Amino acid sequence: MKKIMTLALALMMMGGCVQAQEAIKLPQPKKESLNMPLGEALQNRRSYREYTVKEINLQQLSTLLWAASGVNDPQSGKLTAPTAVNMQDIKIYVCTAQGVCLYNAKENTLVPVISKDIREALAGPQKFAANVAVNLLLVSDQSTRDRKNEHYGAMDAGYVSQNIYLACAAMGLRTVARAMMNQEVVRKELSLPEGAYLELNHPIGY
Repeated sequence: MKKIMTLALALMMMGGCVQAQEAIKLPQPKKESLNMPLGEALQNRRSYREYTVKEINLQQLSTLLWAASGVNDPQSGKLTAPTAVNMQDIKIYVCTAQGVCLYNAKENTLVPVISKDIREALAGPQKFAANVAVNLLLVSDQSTRDRKNEHYGAMDAGYVSQNIYLACAAMGLRTVARAMMNQEVVRKELSLPEGAYLELNHPIGY
């Protein structure tokens, strides 16, 4: 059986996210791995603050990202998570020891951002979050909108966060929604524009 590459290995083989300057193509989401009945997923949903060092592979990451806020209707471009006035403002940054990439839902790719590990800044004083395999950062990017609304961004991040929780429950993964992070450092490292609001981050692991 073909072994599916871990995210960390894929990034290292490409010389790190930003150094590669090419998007990483993700496998197609394995939606059958999300087939746990909704009632069971809700029953199993938990917030975890202890994780092993076991890596996440690209197939798992692709499925998780699709569940979080992937395209569920290619014709209309609608997503698995609703957003206010369909502004589709939530951007998911995939943060690992090798760097940070941005999830492109329409292309099902990871786009290079920086080759620096920012997980410590995401963890803040909660050190358990600094060494997880993957941390998903949710940013409401309204920088191109004339009328910005922080409340809409917070609500939209909440929808994506719950999708992540339920997908992790179905896939046998652990996570916890966190608003705590060193926002000043994260904003600077990612060169976020005005109107991009740091909402939540989700450590992902076992």
